[in-house]
Amino acid sequence: MIRLTAYVTLFLLAQFTYGQMPKKPLRVGIVGLVHSHVHGILNKAFKQPGQTDIEIVGIAEPNRELAERFAKQHGYSMSLIFSTIDEMLDKTKPEAVTDFGRIVDHKKTVEACAPRGIHVMVEKPLATSFADAKQMAALAKKHNIQLLTNYETTWYGSNHKAYALVNTEKSVGDLRKIVVHDGHQGPKEIGVNKEFLDWLTDPVTNGAGALFDFGCYGANLSTWLMHNQRPLSVLAVTQQIKPDIYPKVDDEGTIILTYPKTQTIIQASWNWPFARKDMEVYGQTGYVFTVDGTRMRIRLKDEKSEHAAEATLADSPATDPFSYLARLLHGETKPDELTSLENNVIVMEILDAARQSAKTGKAVKL
Repeated sequence: MIRLTAYVTLFLLAQFTYGQMPKKPLRVGIVGLVHSHVHGILNKAFKQPGQTDIEIVGIAEPNRELAERFAKQHGYSMSLIFSTIDEMLDKTKPEAVTDFGRIVDHKKTVEACAPRGIHVMVEKPLATSFADAKQMAALAKKHNIQLLTNYETTWYGSNHKAYALVNTEKSVGDLRKIVVHDGHQGPKEIGVNKEFLDWLTDPVTNGAGALFDFGCYGANLSTWLMHNQRPLSVLAVTQQIKPDIYPKVDDEGTIILTYPKTQTIIQASWNWPFARKDMEVYGQTGYVFTVDGTRMRIRLKDEKSEHAAEATLADSPATDPFSYLARLLHGETKPDELTSLENNVIVMEILDAARQSAKTGKAVKL
C-alpha cells in the first residue's frame, strides 16, 4: 500500500511538472429553469457525478415550485437555488453562466455578468431584437467576455461535414441556394411544460412564434455557410394556421434571404408532421443534404445519382455545448463560428428584418 501511494504521488507530481494535471470542472451558474433545454445541462451535471467537465454552483430561479420539481427529477440540492441572478453570482462566483430563461431576459443576464467578468452562453436566439443584440455585444466586448449562442444543430456532425464539402473542399462549386427546414408539430402538441409554453408563445418574451423559435437555425447556418456575409434583403411571410392554440404569435414562417449570387430559404414551422432539423445546400455542380445529425445525401459533378454518407461526432466541435464551453474557457479548443457573437448579431439583424417584413408585406433591404 505504501509503495502504491508513493507511486501515485510521483505520478501526480510528474503530471503537475509537465503541465498535464487534469483541470478542475468549470464552475457554472444557471440563470432560469423555464426553457426546457435546461434538462440537458442538469442531466450532465447531476446524473454523471465525477465524470463531467462542469460543476453547477448555483441556479437563479424565482419560481420555487419549478425549482423543487426539477430538484426531485434531477437530484440537486435546493441550497443551489437563489431568487435573483445578482445573489447567485455574488455568493457562488461562477466562471460562466448558461441562460435558460426567457429570450427577452438574455440582455439582463449579460448586463449582470459582463461587468463581473463572467462568460455567458444563452439558448438560441441571442435576443428578441437587433437593438438588444448590439447592446449585448458591446457589453461583451467592453468587458472581454465570451458571449455564445447555443443551437442544437451546432453539434450535428453532418452540418460540419457539409460545410467542409462546400467551403473547404469546394466539392459543389459556388453556392447558389440554401434551404433549411426546422420545427415540429407545435410546442403544445409535443407537450412542453407550462412554464416554457407561456413565454414561448408570447411575442414580447420570445420575439415571435415559429419565426424566431425555428427561423434562427436557418439564419445561423446560412450566415455560417456564407462566411458572415449579410444578405442584401430579407423577405418573410408568416401565418397563424392554429390561432385557437397560438393566438398571439405566428406558427408558420418562411424567410427568403437574397445574397449577390445566392439565395437562402428558411422554413420554420410549428406545423410539420414530424420534428425535423435538416438542410439542403446546392452549388453550381453538386449538392449536399443533411438528413439529421449524422446522415447525409450527396451528389457531385459527374455522378449519375446521389449517394448516402455518414458524419460522426468527431466532425462537430464537441459532443455537447457544455463540454465545448468548458474546453473553450480552459483554452483547449478554438472558438466555433456557429456559436460566435459575430454570427449571432447578424442572425438577429435577419430575424428583426424578417419580423418587420412579415408585418409590412415588403422586403427589407439591409
